[in-house]
Amino acid sequence: MKKIIKIISIIILILTIFIMGITLYIGNYLYDYTLNPHSNHSLFDSELYQKDTQDAQKWLEDKSVHLSISSYDDLFLHAYYIEQNNPIYAIMVHGYRGDSSSIISPVKHFYEQGYNLLIPDLRGHGQSEGDYIGMGWDDRYDIMGWIDYLVSQNPQAQIILYGVSMGGATVMDVAGENLPSQVKAVIEDCGYTSVWDVFQYHIPMKKWQSEVALHMASLVTQIRAGYALEDVQPIQQVQKSRIPILFIHGQDDDFVPVDMIDELYLKANCPKEKLIIKGAGHAQSCSTDATTYYQTIFRFIHRYTKK
Repeated sequence: MKKIIKIISIIILILTIFIMGITLYIGNYLYDYTLNPHSNHSLFDSELYQKDTQDAQKWLEDKSVHLSISSYDDLFLHAYYIEQNNPIYAIMVHGYRGDSSSIISPVKHFYEQGYNLLIPDLRGHGQSEGDYIGMGWDDRYDIMGWIDYLVSQNPQAQIILYGVSMGGATVMDVAGENLPSQVKAVIEDCGYTSVWDVFQYHIPMKKWQSEVALHMASLVTQIRAGYALEDVQPIQQVQKSRIPILFIHGQDDDFVPVDMIDELYLKANCPKEKLIIKGAGHAQSCSTDATTYYQTIFRFIHRYTKK
């Protein structure tokens, strides 16, 4: 009997080690493809955000000054800042594997409105430190740090949060936190309901298979980055928001499904507005119908700010 128990124990131990090994292998593989900023691989097409970066970089260097703060976990965080002697400040947040220069088109349009602009590099991106991509979750604390910085410089500031794709998810995550009264409105463009949903949408597996793979990736993410994939749910954050939110999405977005805007809009418990741009792909609403896009945004901003 003791021999049988010993054999069974050994089998269980071997199976446990095997399962853990497989979990760590697959989890690390998915982590490196999705959340390691230093990896040459990506589950997504980072070229969506990398157009004319040299010209964009030069424009930013000519117009702005460099700012930096420390994150809650002591990372160096970088941003470009453009002062235009305006009561309205826009914090403009880029997308996945992008940087400040990757949203240069909306930056220029906001600049033409005369707003003060703060364009941060998210952790693990651009000139900011970080060895993982936060998908908007840890990034929300970084953006709150930038908000505190602006308020410390001007207590009368009226702050607008604008973000595209992962930047949209980031500003939605921020919206669910306890924010100072200086934050007046949030504009999110093609953000996702949750990281779990958008990853599952892109993993070419059956649903049960992707569920298993994502649980493996989430375990590794918890070990290597300190958060679980299940944690990152902008759809839960917008339910807590009291800040007005403008939701924008391209009708032909096949990167972050357009249906997600309806789910987000429905759950938001705050003053809200929704704009779907016909014929626009992912992060292309601003160029597909620039007139409607920017007229809607600036009208929304003016509704909740004072000149």
